[in-house]
Amino acid sequence: MVRLEHANLVVTDIEPTLSFLKTAFPHWRVRGSGKGDWSGKPRTWLHFGDDEFYIALSDNGEGAPRDLKGHRPGLAHLAFEVSNLDALKARMAAAGHEITNPGNPTEHRRNVYYIDGNTIEFEFVEYLSDDPAEKNRYD
Repeated sequence: MVRLEHANLVVTDIEPTLSFLKTAFPHWRVRGSGKGDWSGKPRTWLHFGDDEFYIALSDNGEGAPRDLKGHRPGLAHLAFEVSNLDALKARMAAAGHEITNPGNPTEHRRNVYYIDGNTIEFEFVEYLSDDPAEKNRYD
């Protein structure tokens, strides 16, 4: 078995990303948190998720985030499959989060992108088919 267990994001301020994720995933919770030191710098960290997957956040980031329209190496976005894209979009709109890219819907997929308060881009995708040949079409 292989599966992604968590993603670890370094930010300058945990709260904007945590608030964003709480809106996107209201069933997730803070699994644990604490304070510590990373490479000689103090940090606060937390794990936000469910029993199977989580996002780790640390607040000891320095410098400007990667320009999402540029070509520098680094994280472009994290993508999550959701079962109801319309419900997610309604929650995000109610919390003041605006769609930054309407995605590229096909007959078997719908998706949208948002950027949180730490300039991290998130994609949300809803598949309209269970058939891998339809879900994973690239034409």
